Amino acid sequence: MTAVSDEEVNYTEEKSKLYYVRYKIVGEDGYIMVATTRPETILGDTAVCANPNDERYRHLKGKKVIVPMANREVPFIFDSYVDPEFGTGCLKITPAHDINDYEIGLRHNLPSIDVFNPNGTMSERAGMFIGVDRFKAKDLAEKELHKTGNLVKVEKYDNKIGRSERTNAVIEPRLSLQWFVKMRDLSEPALEAVMNGDIHIHPAKFKNLYRHWMENVHDWCISRQLWWGQRIPAFYYDNNKFVVAENIDAALELAKKTSENLNLTISDLQQDEDVMDTWFSSWLWPITAFDGINNPDNADIKYYYPTNDLVTAPEILFFWVARMIISGYEYRGQKPFNNVYLTGLVRDKQKRKMSKSLGNSPDPIQLIEKYGADGVRVGMMLCSPAGNDLLYDDSLPEQGRNFANKIWNAFRLVKSWEVDDSIIQPESSLLAVKWMEESLKKSINEIDLNFRKFRISEALMISYKLFWDEFSGWYLEIIKPEYQKPVDRKTFDSTVAVFEKLMKIIHPFMPFITEEIWQLLIVRKNGESIMVSAMPEAKKFNKELVAGFESVKEIISAVRTVRKEKEIPVREKIELQILEDKKRFDTSFLPVVKKLCNLSDIVFVSDKQEGTASFMVGTTEYFIPTTGMLDVESEIARIKEELSYNRGFLVNVMKKLDNERFVNNAPAGILELERKKKSDAESKIKSLEEALKSLKN
Repeated sequence: MTAVSDEEVNYTEEKSKLYYVRYKIVGEDGYIMVATTRPETILGDTAVCANPNDERYRHLKGKKVIVPMANREVPFIFDSYVDPEFGTGCLKITPAHDINDYEIGLRHNLPSIDVFNPNGTMSERAGMFIGVDRFKAKDLAEKELHKTGNLVKVEKYDNKIGRSERTNAVIEPRLSLQWFVKMRDLSEPALEAVMNGDIHIHPAKFKNLYRHWMENVHDWCISRQLWWGQRIPAFYYDNNKFVVAENIDAALELAKKTSENLNLTISDLQQDEDVMDTWFSSWLWPITAFDGINNPDNADIKYYYPTNDLVTAPEILFFWVARMIISGYEYRGQKPFNNVYLTGLVRDKQKRKMSKSLGNSPDPIQLIEKYGADGVRVGMMLCSPAGNDLLYDDSLPEQGRNFANKIWNAFRLVKSWEVDDSIIQPESSLLAVKWMEESLKKSINEIDLNFRKFRISEALMISYKLFWDEFSGWYLEIIKPEYQKPVDRKTFDSTVAVFEKLMKIIHPFMPFITEEIWQLLIVRKNGESIMVSAMPEAKKFNKELVAGFESVKEIISAVRTVRKEKEIPVREKIELQILEDKKRFDTSFLPVVKKLCNLSDIVFVSDKQEGTASFMVGTTEYFIPTTGMLDVESEIARIKEELSYNRGFLVNVMKKLDNERFVNNAPAGILELERKKKSDAESKIKSLEEALKSLKN
């Protein structure tokens, strides 16, 4: 009962039927055959058509055929649109019920016969099945064609059926009187603006989709047969003459002038009952938000237009975004915004778009009550890179909630510390503060870069890891005072300053918890808010210091692994031996290693140490004395088992490398990987054999 935009129609492959129907040639005994999926529309045929290069039908030039059921003579015409390979190579032309037939009808001056009523039943012009629903009419037409001997055969056929995006109802093309906006010339500046980079679309992959739409733009049908909306400002008089005006008073004056009938009154005018397509008001939004149509030179629109960034979904790139750009150049002579950021769609586990009609969307209020508003935001953003769809699962907001809990617990820990101004800052804490400040600078640089490139999820992930791993996992662990002992003033103040910067970095993603913590970290003035405070900035950072600490992390992790494997209690102090020249070794962070590993001492040695557990970090070997700390028999059994596994692994690798066919045909990357496996296994076996020998001695 209303016009529907082409963009709101989804085409799906469905099982259908292909009907082969005979059309008698006028003045001859012969017939031609046409294949159609819609026999009920035969009643609206006004021609039969073939490709001009199809030799099978050239003899029918200038001939007429009789439309089955309607018994109406129509011309046989030729048009290059027809595909000679489809069906019989003949196409029935029904201009009122197919857009392509309509275009052919215009080219050949064919009449249009509308066989449908607005409610989808057969109309009086059909001449048969009047008042019958369109789907029932299809069955009746099949029976009638069979009865008259015009139905040759029926085949199963996979057909693309247009269905409403909102209701899934089958959409029928139907000729009707509508209002259109001519788009070809109007859209050229909007196409050029995106193609030349004046307006940027993120991610860039949608730029080609935009170009395709704009280069193939159709005139815009702006009228809808609905009861709610902005009415078409067209006023009819004198048997469907019309004027377009702002209101009925202006329309009356225009009608008098146009018709030269000064006796016209308001009662002689009737406004069009159609309303505007909803996007017709939306395309003006960047302008009307600042009253730029009614008051084009006001201060607000001069200041705010064009805006910076538009965030929306790719599914309305043409519906809304392109049209806003078009209206911007048409009515303001400039673009409405600089950047368009396209988010992905949220889909369920079956990859279906979430919608009210499917009922597959969780209630956001319930999600917020369960996981918190910040948790829901973060959970969604962590897994939704720009333009890529997100498969929703409850584990996503749960991950966000866990992150919020991590932040809150870290805050509670820091605020629980007692501060003693008399304590000298430990060297390990001094080093941790320096490293954390440089890590902050590094991450700020990376976050800023990702924001500039509209990589929002990547910026969040860097922020997430910075807080969870670097700050909570390492920094707080290093500076944390012993149980029930105070922390020094310098370390505490530095930690609060770092915490404040972290809250500012995370604030765009988690506005509620960061505002709360920011207000509680130090005393704030009335009216102060993190929301309007400056974001942290960092132009340079100490790369050597940050890289050096990565090695420290590896050392600490390796020591902890040895403790676990050798079952050495965490509270028991151990010695760490380093096979390296102390003068060449970077000792900067050794106080941190000593604290986190609970070391009694760190000693530099000149050769391999017996009675120790060893590990490598980079090219440096480290030893931990284990004499008297472990069950020798159990350790020998463990090493033998590991040796057996690695020797078996090496045998399997060597089978491949000794295979001439494999070596000659394997890609270079695969071959290199297998050789590395061989080298690593041999190194591991050698180390285990030395350890076993040491234990046996």
